[in-house]
Amino acid sequence: MIKQKNKSFFSAKGQVGYQYPMAILTTLFFMWGFVTCMNDVLIPHLKGLFNLSYFEAMLVQFSFFGAYFVGSLIYFIVSYFYRDPINAIGYKGGVLLGLSTSAVGCFLFYPAESIGLYGVFLLGLFVLGLGFTLLQISANAYVALLGTPDGASSRLNLAQAFNSLGTTIAPILGGYLVFELFAGTTEESAKATGISYILFGLLFILFAVKIYFTKLPEFKSMPTKQKGLGALSFPQLRAGILAIFFYVGAEVAIGSFMISFINDPSILGVDEHVGKNYLALYWGGAMIGRFAGSIWLNGKINVFKRVAFMIITMVLVFGLIYTIIDISYTQIVYFLLFMLLNCLIFVVAGAFSARVLTLFALTNILLVIFTALGGGIWTLWSLVAVGLFNSVMWSNIFTLSIDGLDKHTGQGSSLLVMGILGGALIPVLQGWLADVVGLRESFFIPALCYTYVAFYGAMFLRKRKVSNVVTGGH
Repeated sequence: MIKQKNKSFFSAKGQVGYQYPMAILTTLFFMWGFVTCMNDVLIPHLKGLFNLSYFEAMLVQFSFFGAYFVGSLIYFIVSYFYRDPINAIGYKGGVLLGLSTSAVGCFLFYPAESIGLYGVFLLGLFVLGLGFTLLQISANAYVALLGTPDGASSRLNLAQAFNSLGTTIAPILGGYLVFELFAGTTEESAKATGISYILFGLLFILFAVKIYFTKLPEFKSMPTKQKGLGALSFPQLRAGILAIFFYVGAEVAIGSFMISFINDPSILGVDEHVGKNYLALYWGGAMIGRFAGSIWLNGKINVFKRVAFMIITMVLVFGLIYTIIDISYTQIVYFLLFMLLNCLIFVVAGAFSARVLTLFALTNILLVIFTALGGGIWTLWSLVAVGLFNSVMWSNIFTLSIDGLDKHTGQGSSLLVMGILGGALIPVLQGWLADVVGLRESFFIPALCYTYVAFYGAMFLRKRKVSNVVTGGH
């Protein structure tokens, strides 16, 4: 059984409540979710603009998510040999530095658009990814600390739900800007991305100013001399890094290929401006599942109320999504059936994050395999439905991995963010396979990724069973 050695290790300074900081952070999660999902719009756009292969187009994700690995590696080295940077500058300072770096990355899109070089676009994405690395390290751990440890997964699911709101809106708004409003000549198409990212950069600067003048609670740990492996000495963290690697890799790869998959004549053969609606629903499914997960994994509410609140929330969030996408009612029925399945698995799994993680991963394995081998309209909807079951994976893996790390929480968070490297490598690997054997067959790559995630969740189920036998628990 994994035990938390000292639950009172972190202490908040000041009398600031947690509700307002949570509201600020959920807004931040929305912003970086929106900009991250713009990569899925950029890929088909830049692929056509620069006449790229699938492999070359996936360098968008390689540059962006590769920055997570580089930034997290630097963070780990500094924290191991010197001191934890977040403990030195505070979680608020980490967020401010992350926002500023992200803004610089966005502003690099202007010279990229002016020069018209693919490599400069990739540089801007790399710097943007470095900024998001700092945001991930700071904000995810911050949300986990803003309350009791047993509610950490529920809080992080709520914050991630607003992240998914951003990823849902991005394909619609971003797709409109790139594929419709500025569609035309090569010069006009390049201009679309430059203008869009300059606006994003300005928003990051404005949000940084807002946070700077906002009083937020501080969390500090006692400085100690580093011994041994530090956070890496915890087995749940080591396994969790790989789980994050494969989960993010699969999620990003599917989103990256969604528009190209739907554009394939053997699937729907529709244009990009139509395909963006299905991409929005893929990310919207994650939002639906995360809002549902934030309710279901809150053990303080009795079961009947949780079920009622969860169903009502799922319906309301779906209604919101349906108002911004352009998909007929006759088609959307398929998605509603998968929503029902999502709800049933939540109930069967109970309020145990490891069990939910395991069952969701197993479901995604089946869905992705059917996408690779099946046919007809169900092939499309099985791929879109993967988003519903991706929903709570990040937050559940993250909270299971950092549980009990105490003074190593910041360092452990940086190592988990390093696992986002999967978002850089898995799409490139799938892109290479798509060029070699075909796009549909390449989806066996995400299926293998979800296999490890299922193993990670099952690992905690086995530990829980052993704990119950030893302690006589139920």
